Amino acid sequence: MVYDVAAVRAHFPALREGAAHFDGPGGSQTPDVVAEAVRATLTSAVANRGSVTAAERRAEEIVRTARRTMGEFLNAGSIVFGRSMTQLTYDFSRTLAKNWRPGDEIIVTRLDHDANIRPWVQAAEAARATVRWAPFDRTTGELPIEAVTNLLSDRTRVVAITAASNLLGTRPDVAAIAAAAHEMAAFVYVDGVHYTPHLPVDVEAMDADFFVCSPYKFLGPHLGVLAAAPELLETLRPDKLLPSTNAVPERFELGTLPYELLAGTTAAVEFLRGLDGLEEHEFGLRDQLEAGLRELGVRIYSKASSRTPTVLFSVDGLEPAEVYRRLGAEGVNAPAGHFYAIECSRWLGLGDKGAVRAGIGPYNDESDVDRLLKAVARLR
Repeated sequence: MVYDVAAVRAHFPALREGAAHFDGPGGSQTPDVVAEAVRATLTSAVANRGSVTAAERRAEEIVRTARRTMGEFLNAGSIVFGRSMTQLTYDFSRTLAKNWRPGDEIIVTRLDHDANIRPWVQAAEAARATVRWAPFDRTTGELPIEAVTNLLSDRTRVVAITAASNLLGTRPDVAAIAAAAHEMAAFVYVDGVHYTPHLPVDVEAMDADFFVCSPYKFLGPHLGVLAAAPELLETLRPDKLLPSTNAVPERFELGTLPYELLAGTTAAVEFLRGLDGLEEHEFGLRDQLEAGLRELGVRIYSKASSRTPTVLFSVDGLEPAEVYRRLGAEGVNAPAGHFYAIECSRWLGLGDKGAVRAGIGPYNDESDVDRLLKAVARLR
């Protein structure tokens, strides 16, 4: 089936403003069906969840549908909703750290977004546990399996790893790393924020104990999602209010859930599921973009053999922020920076300034890529 990008683009009102959006890795544009789901919820009678009134039943159904939809989308047993991936990771790092002892070990990688590094580092410091850092190859952008597995020991409690780097697009072999970590009885916490918008997710096949993602990166509202087996969640005791339920997964959700955002998340997943040929479309545009950038002599950092349709690059003689500004002036939104993957940027030698990132999304087309390439050519 041919991917009908024109039909897809028609669902995105934001595109009428005329910009070519390569800023999806920081937050995608939103289709009309998601906005309508949010609007319909906000203009309907909704109350605290329950079974007595119509408003209560509507709230209950919204939550149940969102959990079921996300569970099917990720092939995961139980779904926890939170304000963001960062908030959920802080909450779960603190909960897991209650069982850590001095001398226990936590593994993080230089490839990850800081949201899957700093919560673990800070929790380890509080528990007097040891943090071990897995490096990636600066030349290829690859994170070899051995970079993580060589750090494992019988004191390892958590391995925090990304399913795809939000800076480089690199996709480590999470399943292989998880298998080795589980032999040491360690938990595996996977940041799937950048992976989920581009590739089918199977948390069970990934062998992840915890998998987190953000709907606003895959066409939905600003929200965080954590997936885990209900049996695992039953063993954890988070801090919570005394009268709040002790049921799983609700015991991990602080306060009333944002029903309108859950409805929007359900709509986003349903829309994304309907995009047949998306992967081939996005990766085809990535190849077109990379080929064009190479012809222009642009320095490309995204080189891993397995990666998302995301390209990190820099233009010799120009600061990344200047490239970003000049592209933006031409209606091409390709931002620059470290994008909170600050350890990754520093490890690459890019410091805190980072580089320019161009991310392909479902609504990008060949004309967008042409605009970016022509705009870069004019920088030379």
